[in-house]
Amino acid sequence: MPSGKQTAVKYYVGVDVGSASVRAALVDGFGTVVAHAEQPIQVWEPQPDHYEQSSADIWAACCSVTKEVVRGVDASQIRGLGFDATCSLVVVDKHFQPLAVNSEGQNHRNVIMWMDHRAASQVKRINATQHRVLNYVGGAMSVEMQPPKLLWIKENLPESWEKVGYFFDLPDFLSWKATGVTARSLCTVVCKWTYTSDRGWDDSFWKMIGLEDLVKDKYEKIGNHVLSPGEAVGKGLTPDAAEDLGLPKGIAVAASLIDAHAGGLGVIGADVKGHNLPCENQPITSRVAMICGTSSCHMGVSETPIFVPGVWGPYFSAMVPGLWLNEGGQSATGKLIDHVVRGHVAFPELEAKAEASAHSIYTYLNSHLDLIKKSLPVGFLTVDLHVWPDFHGNRSPLTDLTLKGMVVGLTLSQGLDELALIYLATIQAIALGTRHILEAMQAAGHEITTLFLCGGLSKNPLFVQMHADITGKPVVLSREVESVLVGAAILGACASGDFASIQEAMAKMGKIGKVVQPNHEHKRFYDKKYEVFLKLVEHQREYRSIMNSL
Repeated sequence: MPSGKQTAVKYYVGVDVGSASVRAALVDGFGTVVAHAEQPIQVWEPQPDHYEQSSADIWAACCSVTKEVVRGVDASQIRGLGFDATCSLVVVDKHFQPLAVNSEGQNHRNVIMWMDHRAASQVKRINATQHRVLNYVGGAMSVEMQPPKLLWIKENLPESWEKVGYFFDLPDFLSWKATGVTARSLCTVVCKWTYTSDRGWDDSFWKMIGLEDLVKDKYEKIGNHVLSPGEAVGKGLTPDAAEDLGLPKGIAVAASLIDAHAGGLGVIGADVKGHNLPCENQPITSRVAMICGTSSCHMGVSETPIFVPGVWGPYFSAMVPGLWLNEGGQSATGKLIDHVVRGHVAFPELEAKAEASAHSIYTYLNSHLDLIKKSLPVGFLTVDLHVWPDFHGNRSPLTDLTLKGMVVGLTLSQGLDELALIYLATIQAIALGTRHILEAMQAAGHEITTLFLCGGLSKNPLFVQMHADITGKPVVLSREVESVLVGAAILGACASGDFASIQEAMAKMGKIGKVVQPNHEHKRFYDKKYEVFLKLVEHQREYRSIMNSL
């Protein structure tokens, strides 16, 4: 019989704030999710392209889900806490009270969401400066980044602007709530605010775009103390935050990550031995992590900086310490699929049949496609139906927020078959958009062999197979579906000191679940679909040029 006392399991809490919900997980040192909880959060859309949230609502949800996942667990076994969140902008006054980001003066609505496009004219002016910091965001800043949103507030809400004490990226707001320390994460300030790890803030940029106010107070409002992701913040969890979250006071709290970057952390470093993958025995730079939820992000790392036109970065140490990060993205993916399916006239029939069969609407649609494909491979059903997926503008690689969605090949039929086909064509369009991004990255110098997928859409086998077939690359799915939460927990594990580095924690806590190989027999079909895909945007630009000549 073995003797001696068994070592107690060490746990880490990861909290993930997505676009529509907050999730928490209790994760052990091997990356296993032991407990999981989720709670919806409110989104306001007061007018088109304006999306707002409440930091109080978000924090309350963080507290609720965290209490749920640690219930019944010995507090001494919980070693660290890590947060990730969308790159939304939180606005508070000098006393950390919420300030309105809307003309109605509703102070509780103090968060401009990442997908908010209200600052279109501001970002156009910023990009016209051609300032050198734009080289690190693919040559053109996105409307989804923070400088245009700050400029919008200054120009449209002068009362709020005068009262502002702090502007936080949402992940940094959460680490402040937990620790009382206003330090920012290198991830947020580098990726969304133009900070660079070697030079810091560039005074000339802020002065050039009309935000010289931020320079005067030595950047106190946007952050002058920056920590690496996973680094311990302050003295850990404050007594007040500990009570709110149901955690022991003083446990380590990590400098946070943007949600996509946490997903990347949760999957990209996994041990792939024995899976016959092209990235085996290759550096991590041969991998791209794709985080697919409401939107999608494509995260590739390199040992030296690679400048990819239309792709954000290179950002040094923004996700994996010591490596440069490039970040491609699609502004609407899960949201687009939902929009197309729920907006179809046959949706009520789909909903009723899915409910009757006790399946989700997407599982039912996948089964329906298998029924109507007959002898064809399912993907070939869209030979005459093509979608351009930029219903919310193009983030990468075209960086054109004015682009619109397109559907070519519609008929007068509007039954369940047609709904299934437009659903399939939309998924294919998203995968074709991923191929477009990967080709831009590869043309600039990335050598990509394997995709690592996580996020809600990675649960859909059709979405995964289409990405494998259309890109021609194997797709790796993690053992834990909730890879973003594992990534957040990895941060907490590093802050606790239980792992020597992020890389060590990634290798031990990130685990492979399944590998989906591309069907190379379908290559010619998808090559042709890709030709059509590129023609669609060409035609859109041509007809816009014609109409603009009026």
